[in-house]
Amino acid sequence: MFEFITEDDRGQVGIGTLIVFIAMVLVAAIAAGVLINTAGFLQSQSEQTGQESTSQVSDRVQEINTIGNVNGDGTGVNYVNVSVMKGSGAADIDVSKATLEFIGPDGAETLTYNESLDTNTFQLNAVKGSVTVLENSSDRFKIVIQLDGGSNPGPLLEGEEASLRITTASGASTSIELRVPDSVSGEEAVEL
Repeated sequence: MFEFITEDDRGQVGIGTLIVFIAMVLVAAIAAGVLINTAGFLQSQSEQTGQESTSQVSDRVQEINTIGNVNGDGTGVNYVNVSVMKGSGAADIDVSKATLEFIGPDGAETLTYNESLDTNTFQLNAVKGSVTVLENSSDRFKIVIQLDGGSNPGPLLEGEEASLRITTASGASTSIELRVPDSVSGEEAVEL
């Protein structure tokens, strides 16, 4: 039952143990490499997600004031001019890539940027700063929306209300409530 281990057999047992030990070290090294690669990938993905989430919250425009141009017959507003600036903590905002959702008494329209006012578009006029990008907190733009009916939203008549949501390319949005005064006759422009 008991066998005696000779000097030659002791060396073979040591080599077998060494081979098993090396195999375990190799398996542990491969597993560690996989874990390190996965951790690095997850870290970079979480940084990107964090930056995008921050942009969705902070990269928004802020309304300064909203003026409506009174139409020729003095019954309502046919243009809306929204003055905006960059919100606190926002990075550079390319307003030409923003979309505007106009919800009024005649329904809802989604407006996109165009250099000239066409169907379902808005126009940008730089008050201070570059052509379409809000880079500094002192930059100001005037967003012009035509309300002529047809394919564009219809005019806002006296006492009517509408809402405007400006959504930047990063997904941050600003909501603005528009309310035409009960009487606009004799005025050229009114604050909404």
